[in-house]
Amino acid sequence: MAARTVTSTARVLECLPALLRGDSRVTVVFAYDPTSAFNDGVLDLLHDAGCRIMPWSQLGSIAPDLILSASENIDVPEGDCPVLVLPHGVGFQKLVPDSRAPRSRLSGVVPDSLLESGRAWLAVSHPEQEQQLLATHPKTAGRTLLIGDPCFDELAVSLPQAAAYRRALGVADGRRLVVVSSTWGPTSLLGRYPQLPAELLAALPYDEYRVAAVIHPNVWSAHGSWQIRTLQAAALEAGLLLIPPVHAWRSALVAASVVVGDHGSVTLMGAALGKPVVLAAFGSDAVPGTAVAHLGRAAPRLDPRGDLRQQIEAAVQDHVPERYAAISDLAFAEPGLALTRLRATLYRLLKLAEPTSSTPPVLSLPHPDPPAATVTSWMVTTAVTAAAAGHSMVTVRRHPAAVSGHRQEAADTLLHLACDEEERDHRLTESASVVVRRRPADTAVSALGWIQETLQRLPGSLVAAVPLNGNSFLLGTRDGLIVEATVTGPTIDPGLPAALVYACLRAGLSLDGVFMTLRIGDVREEEVGLRLRPRLPSDSRQ
Repeated sequence: MAARTVTSTARVLECLPALLRGDSRVTVVFAYDPTSAFNDGVLDLLHDAGCRIMPWSQLGSIAPDLILSASENIDVPEGDCPVLVLPHGVGFQKLVPDSRAPRSRLSGVVPDSLLESGRAWLAVSHPEQEQQLLATHPKTAGRTLLIGDPCFDELAVSLPQAAAYRRALGVADGRRLVVVSSTWGPTSLLGRYPQLPAELLAALPYDEYRVAAVIHPNVWSAHGSWQIRTLQAAALEAGLLLIPPVHAWRSALVAASVVVGDHGSVTLMGAALGKPVVLAAFGSDAVPGTAVAHLGRAAPRLDPRGDLRQQIEAAVQDHVPERYAAISDLAFAEPGLALTRLRATLYRLLKLAEPTSSTPPVLSLPHPDPPAATVTSWMVTTAVTAAAAGHSMVTVRRHPAAVSGHRQEAADTLLHLACDEEERDHRLTESASVVVRRRPADTAVSALGWIQETLQRLPGSLVAAVPLNGNSFLLGTRDGLIVEATVTGPTIDPGLPAALVYACLRAGLSLDGVFMTLRIGDVREEEVGLRLRPRLPSDSRQ
């Protein structure tokens, strides 16, 4: 197996175990080619997978029975063994810089010399790709094999697990997951709008949406994770789920409620899965006539200067799952058969009898590990209205403070800054009207002690809140009131009942022996009971 870039190496690692499982006749050695500008991370990937690795320079001294790669840009040594090249994206849909000459070339096509040798075989996912290659590269005639796309088959079979994947990523039921997908290069989404993840997080209410970023491995290799995390620091502080560049993007895409993307393969696969798609960028390097080019004409475009929340909601509400079915049909022929066809091809080229066991199974994806994305400060808007049952309703919407910028109260809403006790920016904690602690107190006495200490330490705060258990909270106010809030529904973030109490204080409403409706954005409503407990000692209010 020729390992040259993270993208191509990961693609082979994702499908090869299913093809060769249980067959002791075949030994796989990974030959590492270090010549790519995007090779950073390849060795780590191979070591983590437990692969046997050899230097590329030794490949000419052995006699392999087959060279397998998902990178077309490899210098294959002399010999007569066949070379099978799998696509590392969807088809041949993008023009990329040619490392051998100052020009662009069609991604996925091996050099003419390898085609002329009669050793190369190009796997395609649709017969239309054969015709495309014949028109642009006549020497591919007779060198293509219709396989399908094993990655897409895996995504499709995993769709019933979408809600479970969302929960694994920390996206609670009722919240939408916006997946921002960027390919690489100057015309990509992040090449055009690197600030878009932060702007989406600023526009979408925290309790109604989560935002994840799937960034092409070439970006990680070319710039490094430190650079990416530095450029996206505000978005990460605002809760961005930065998806690891290998393997994990697949379950994140299946979990997506909507995809904001560009002309990359991940965006096209999202559309083919029936996801709502909004294009934030679309490069001229997309090849005309391909499935992704059709997607570029069919999908709505995102206006970065417009109302982002309104555009995302419109994309979801106006979408029907079959919207991109014709485009999917242009990219993936006979879904579900790719692994079966690929295994048959692999053994034919190896000149081995294919195992008589059942066809290779297409397994659903494993549940992802949640990327760290803890938000510790929010700009909170609250609105108090009279509910039909005779008690008041408080509607709460929170936006991460790291990306919220300057906001002002409207005529019908109240605004405050809320911070978790673990907020690292002291400018925020010292300006916060509400301070919360996520970790429940062991006892009511320890909760009161924490409230007293917090109000003394932060004289600008008006409310301090701490959970007693999943449904009960103690909240202290600057003027010495102690309020117990009991939520009738499932466990919620302590910042939500704290926002309700803050709104009641500002509106002059009673906090003793009342029930109120807490409306969490457009996600759900919970009933909250409030009652006063003995006041804090007077020295806590100094």
